[in-house]
Amino acid sequence: MRTLLTGTIVLASIAVMTGKLLAGPDSVVLPANYQAEFVNYMTVDHLARKRVRKMYVNPQAHATARAQQALPDGTVLIMEDHEAKTDAQGNLVRDTDGRLIPLDPVTNMFVMEKNAAWSTDNEHWDYAWYQADGKLKPGAKYDGCFSCHTGRAERDFTFTYWKFVADSAK
Repeated sequence: MRTLLTGTIVLASIAVMTGKLLAGPDSVVLPANYQAEFVNYMTVDHLARKRVRKMYVNPQAHATARAQQALPDGTVLIMEDHEAKTDAQGNLVRDTDGRLIPLDPVTNMFVMEKNAAWSTDNEHWDYAWYQADGKLKPGAKYDGCFSCHTGRAERDFTFTYWKFVADSAK
């Protein structure tokens, strides 16, 4: 018991001295009204999963993000899932532009947030998976988030937004 207490004190002291805190999905907040207040910078048709994914970024980060630079502290990225419309045979239905048609209910929201006070496997990024009711998905595993995004370290651990900022600068 004494060893456990000593170890806890040492870890807490290191966190205080370095200013680093371990985050976790409970620390990554799904912002209220993000659909109205955030920038919807991209919509992706995910054919294999019959989903439409809408990508959002908070306006403060969007205003200061620069191509080929680390994204600003406080960046919040949200990937919102919608089931795609299908016909009676289960075939995907497309609009006049050939894009999938998202159904109204949101099925999941995946949030990644950058906070300089956090120390994670992906520097300062952490992840959370929210259900349609706005609650964290019980029992969700985040190892896949970390391992997948680790492959994008040169893009500040992001997929679509880093490229969007770079393409917008052209």
